[in-house]
Amino acid sequence: MNIYQHFRPEEREFIDQVVSWKDYVESSYSPKLTDFLDPREQHILKVLIGEHGSVKYQLFGGISESERKRALIMPDYFVPTENEFQINLFEIDYPIKFLSIEHPQVLGSLMSLGLKRGKFGDILMKDGRVQFITATEISDYIKINLESIGRASIRLKELALEEAIKTDELWMEQDITVSSLRLDTIISGIHHISRQKSQLYIQQGLVKVNWTSIENHSFECAEGDLLSVRGFGRVKILSIEGRTKKDKWRIVAGKQK
Repeated sequence: MNIYQHFRPEEREFIDQVVSWKDYVESSYSPKLTDFLDPREQHILKVLIGEHGSVKYQLFGGISESERKRALIMPDYFVPTENEFQINLFEIDYPIKFLSIEHPQVLGSLMSLGLKRGKFGDILMKDGRVQFITATEISDYIKINLESIGRASIRLKELALEEAIKTDELWMEQDITVSSLRLDTIISGIHHISRQKSQLYIQQGLVKVNWTSIENHSFECAEGDLLSVRGFGRVKILSIEGRTKKDKWRIVAGKQK
């Protein structure tokens, strides 16, 4: 069976990576820890590893509601602990009375250190407090090199994972039926706007899928995708339930309140 036919062409490299991780665990009887994966990558990994073989997986991103998670792929007899995921939590200390720090500034500052996006997880923000989650292997590098974000000089405080900010992020599930899985159609159905308007947002670069800007309105969405439209918030495609009698797609989506 051709495993690639169930996924997007641009996901082929990641599929090969997951297969090689699985082969490594099967042949070495040793666990394999991945970088942080986005929701779509997590979905692909779940499909390829499966639930009933000699290799299993567990996902963890530092807190229970994390979006970005590391995967531990392991023999079925292996019992992991939280420490196996090698995750650190930092809080940013900055002059909160005089400056504000936004999510894109934190992301940009971390990326400017030459780090891959996969080396850090969620960025947590509430009431001016800002935290971010990283892989342990790059934590010392960040402590040495991250000295400012935007116009703010900062200091980093390393915290236990239990001290992570509890964000008020709520997702409201909704069932929708759409004529196709095209990006413009999904956006139109979820946000109750016209196809023409959704196409305009896409063309203007206001739409991201899994944190990547997509300007092709016929891009086909899939289970596990995280969609964001500037001004409308974010949506997770939780499951694709199949077709209705009228040959439309039935989708369960989580819409951020």
